Amino acid sequence: MVRETVLAAIVAGLIAALVFTVVQSIWVTPLILQGETYEEAAEHSAASAVGHVHKGHEADGHHHDENEWKPEDGWQRTLFTFGANLLMGVGYAFVLVALYLLWREPRNALGGALYGFAGFLVFFAAPAVGLPPDLPGTAAAELNARQEWWAMTAAATAIGLFLLFSQNRWALRILGIVIVVAPHFVPAPQPAVESSLAPADLQSQFRVATTVCNAVFWVALGIASGVAFRRLVSGGSRAQA
Repeated sequence: MVRETVLAAIVAGLIAALVFTVVQSIWVTPLILQGETYEEAAEHSAASAVGHVHKGHEADGHHHDENEWKPEDGWQRTLFTFGANLLMGVGYAFVLVALYLLWREPRNALGGALYGFAGFLVFFAAPAVGLPPDLPGTAAAELNARQEWWAMTAAATAIGLFLLFSQNRWALRILGIVIVVAPHFVPAPQPAVESSLAPADLQSQFRVATTVCNAVFWVALGIASGVAFRRLVSGGSRAQA
């Protein structure tokens, strides 16, 4: 049972990561590369102004180690992106599989897709209302503050959706809606001065692309985890019985 459950999560995470990496490579990565050109241009401009690259980086608020290794554009970057997506996919797949075990499993692909869309709302869409995805070179608030607001919003959205769709009493459903909306009355942390090196239209394209790609990832994860769970866990349990 445990082995089958783990295998179901791994298989689902692998499938979702493959889908996510493909759509990212087609749509999101080119926008990130464009955004990085503006960031690099700004850094080089600052470096030229002071006559030294290191001083220029400090003046611009960025510090990069020239000897620091990073994946090159192309297959290396795609491979590392896939690795990160795989870890994320498997981690979230365990969350969905645990939900199937503790509550109820999806009966078909549509049910799995709905679970996945709920995950998209919890872990991406709701937090993105206050903290939208941004291109490189965009000012951001302090990391811990953003993480705390993200965690609060995701947790509230998960609890609110559970009450909204798992309860028959209207009072609890209304409470669920209130809990979903409540975090957005607490302003998300913002930088002291808002600035972005990339043009506004490129930033808008990136946010749309990131949102759609994450929705595709979550729906794929929901379908794959539901199918894998039914075949490997539920099917195996029935066979043993």
